Amino acid sequence: MNFPLLTVTAAVPAVGAILTAAVPAARRTAAKWLALFFSLATLALAVLVAVRFEPGGDRYQLTESRAWIPDFGVRYELGVDGIGVVLIGLTALLIPFVIAAGWHDADPLETSSKRWRPTQGFFALILMVEAMVIISFEATDVFLFYIFFEAMLIPMYFLIGGFGDRAHSGSDENAAAQRSYAAVKFLLYNLVGGLIMLAAVIGLYVVAGNFSLQEITAARAAGTLDMATNTERLLFLGFFFAFAVKAPLWPLQTWLPNAMGESTAPVAVLITAVVDKVGTFAMLRFCLGLFPDASKWATPVILVLALISIVYGALVAVGQRDIKRLVAYASISHFGFIILGIFAMTSQGQSGATLYMVNHGLSTAALMLVAGFLISRRGSRLIADYGGVQKVAPVLAGTFLIGGLATLSLPGLAPFVSEFLVLVGTFARYPVVGIVATVGIVLAALYTLVLYQRTMTGPVKEEVRTMPDLRLREVLVVAPLIALLIGLGVYPKVLTDIVNPAVEHTMSDVKQTDPKPEVAVEAKNGEEAK
Repeated sequence: MNFPLLTVTAAVPAVGAILTAAVPAARRTAAKWLALFFSLATLALAVLVAVRFEPGGDRYQLTESRAWIPDFGVRYELGVDGIGVVLIGLTALLIPFVIAAGWHDADPLETSSKRWRPTQGFFALILMVEAMVIISFEATDVFLFYIFFEAMLIPMYFLIGGFGDRAHSGSDENAAAQRSYAAVKFLLYNLVGGLIMLAAVIGLYVVAGNFSLQEITAARAAGTLDMATNTERLLFLGFFFAFAVKAPLWPLQTWLPNAMGESTAPVAVLITAVVDKVGTFAMLRFCLGLFPDASKWATPVILVLALISIVYGALVAVGQRDIKRLVAYASISHFGFIILGIFAMTSQGQSGATLYMVNHGLSTAALMLVAGFLISRRGSRLIADYGGVQKVAPVLAGTFLIGGLATLSLPGLAPFVSEFLVLVGTFARYPVVGIVATVGIVLAALYTLVLYQRTMTGPVKEEVRTMPDLRLREVLVVAPLIALLIGLGVYPKVLTDIVNPAVEHTMSDVKQTDPKPEVAVEAKNGEEAK
């Protein structure tokens, strides 16, 4: 019997969550180190998954399949393609940084009239989210995926509502109310999407007779699964709506700024760099895989929504006064680019979208975590409360700048490659859409550089004059992310070699090929070729 590597990779953080939660309240430091240990063990397993994965091999590898609820055709089926491998790697990589960055975020406050939840609960919830996200990237049974797609809402709800940002301008009561509002809004939006998806999952079972992604896609390819056009479209809409909420796509994005604004910086990273990626990943795996014809039918509308997300998110980010909400609206714009690449239906677009998921995770994590370190020093999220930080904390300002430049996709940093591929893939099939999408690039430069100018340059404000620079723990959190942003910007091939074969399979599912260039080029033999 083969070693169940995928199961173990998801189980290790779940076991870590249980053990961390069981640590006595007086042993806060032990709980932190235990959580960090299990996150690093998960990272080691994710690396092993990547090493054992063969990009040129079968579409789904390291597969596991066992009967679970046989009366309803539900199986415990796991398998990873290249897209799943890189996203599991991203998740496992970021969680240790999230834990290290939030080392003191759940410590009790002596001056507060209300104590925070136990420290061990904070780190246990983070590990539980990691376990559920990883198994979502592994699941090839639709019902199994649905269970963890919804279950991850529970620990996220408590992380947002129970461990909110301490840098709040109002009273303790007002801060608690704002956290509660953000957590409930996050939960309700995603629950509504999940309930609609549940109806679609049941409808899929009625049509296909099972929940196996591999069996259903094989039956569709062989022509043995008869799915009426209207039925397929309705099922597609049920799945896509849930994923669009999670992504988030305009106009379903309004929960994200509240959730990120009221969360601690590490939890905000967990939301946008990890959890939200499940939505865009599922669009590639389930929407395009299960409903290829309906995906092509819905493409024009989805492209318009993606364009609105790109421009709307960037425009609203320009006018933000709150640092964390600015990053949240910037993420809405970036998710628009990811969805644009997915539904451009070109190999460049989908490869770029997958790389964008990874690179956005790294760049947002770097920028948000440094912003969190900045906010913890000043005790304010308002941009106007800062100025001249680079003169008193040059390392903090330098890392903040690199994170910001990565967010605007500066050439030489990792996000540039993914954004370039998305735009190339979009221009190839929808040139007008590609032209409009470039507006988001201009606006990204505007909100990023204005943010840096207002917080880091200019006269030193009295309140930041004694601000300390990054400490050793904080440097150890940020430095690897900066190194990855530079390394993957210079050499993205390490990821594209894994991703491209999976993208080819997805393109085959929707029966699409890349458009041929319309400009005549001179062939080597002197003849012209189209």
